[in-house]
Amino acid sequence: MWYMHGDFGWWMVITWVVMALFWGGLIALAVWFFRRIIRHESDGKASPLDIAKERYARGEITKQQYEKLKKDLM
Repeated sequence: MWYMHGDFGWWMVITWVVMALFWGGLIALAVWFFRRIIRHESDGKASPLDIAKERYARGEITKQQYEKLKKDLM
């Protein structure tokens, strides 16, 4: 009885839009969360070559030492 004037169509469109925004936001939040977890897990696992690069960049080892480490690690 309440929907005899044709207003039901607009409410249905609004409902679909709100539902799509809700689920889209929920999926985006889940993707962001899992990417953040994966990024934190991979941060603690640097390769030996990356460690050698960092040590060379900080000046802890010379270029010759870096080149030797690089050759040994590859």
